[in-house]
Amino acid sequence: MSTPLAERHCEVCTPGTPTLSRSEIDQLLAQLPGWTVVESGGHLELTRTYKFKGFMPGVELVDRIAPIAEAEGHHPDLLLSYGSLTVRLWTHAAGGLTENDFVLAAKVDQVAPKGA
Repeated sequence: MSTPLAERHCEVCTPGTPTLSRSEIDQLLAQLPGWTVVESGGHLELTRTYKFKGFMPGVELVDRIAPIAEAEGHHPDLLLSYGSLTVRLWTHAAGGLTENDFVLAAKVDQVAPKGA
């Protein structure tokens, strides 16, 4: 059995790093309930919106995500609004989705409040 996504680490990507095939994306996405893949700006992104009551739970989640993203060297786009935090992931150097996006998504899920 392969290592769970949340226990893996992001690999350094450089321009030309290959993106995942749709089949690979679908296999990894099946391991991340609540996440979706959308087309945005000519590339695919992995996205999830966490819902909260109020503003501060979203701020607190951003504060939990930031050190993980920094340690992994992979940084999501975070859109904080009253009552929600949207996390958007894609690998800029590759121009689309890589395994790194799914690894970081799994790590974010680990620190997000249950049911958010």
